[in-house]
Amino acid sequence: MASPHHFTRFAAIDWSGAKGVRHPGIAVALCEAGDGAPRLIVPPGRVWSREEVLEWVTAQADAPMLIGFDFSFSAPFLSRGAHLPGETQGDDARALWAHVDAASVDPDLGAAGFIDARRGTHFYLGAADGAKADFLHWRACEVAHDGSTKPSTVFDAIGAAQVAKASFAGMRLLHRLNGRVPIWPFDPLPDHGACIVEIYTAIAARAAGARRGRSKLRDAASLDTALAALGSQPHAPIARYTDHATDALLTAAWLRRAADQAALWRPPAMCAEIARAEGWTFGIA
Repeated sequence: MASPHHFTRFAAIDWSGAKGVRHPGIAVALCEAGDGAPRLIVPPGRVWSREEVLEWVTAQADAPMLIGFDFSFSAPFLSRGAHLPGETQGDDARALWAHVDAASVDPDLGAAGFIDARRGTHFYLGAADGAKADFLHWRACEVAHDGSTKPSTVFDAIGAAQVAKASFAGMRLLHRLNGRVPIWPFDPLPDHGACIVEIYTAIAARAAGARRGRSKLRDAASLDTALAALGSQPHAPIARYTDHATDALLTAAWLRRAADQAALWRPPAMCAEIARAEGWTFGIA
């Protein structure tokens, strides 16, 4: 495996699957090698669109940058032998990305319509869809770290906090990026240029000392305390301390520290089939 040591810039992107074309829930943070504080990247408009994030990431293709996105890069496959049983074939997550993109009509890489059209079949949006337990399926990485699951799965689509809309919108972005920027672990870790990984911001928060279930930072002092735990200098004040902004800032600092941990690039539970079909959350060893 190639060495990750060429990365000198680290970006974390708090993502959104919300409807529409401008998304206050998106935040992009960047830090450099060393201990300098991460900073927010100012969007081209008042707030980010998903298309603008796609353009920004594409522009970093030749930079030595590790870029983390906070959404699930694939759907469960191993547990049922298909990403969307009865609808998709094969074990390649790239084929799933292409399918989602081709079947989605929402603007700005959205996927709400894709999910709504499959409620009760693949996605749970309420009691009318049947027993919620029938929709709860997880990827291997979501149970590998400590035997528990993440708070949600890509098939639970109730509420703004759930990951379904964000993840399937993200798969549309991955499809557009495929071949332009390496996406780990579907692609090998490159020895130059940028690389994209899946992140889970709660992992960064726990690494900074946050207790489980208390990972959100909503003020400057708490953010600086967490940054210091990750070896970062204090941040420059920002206009609003939203969960999106602080998650991105803290996770960029965590990526900088985690990138050199060889074990995170070689998780023992990740076989070739899992890497191809389901991917892996960087930070779960």
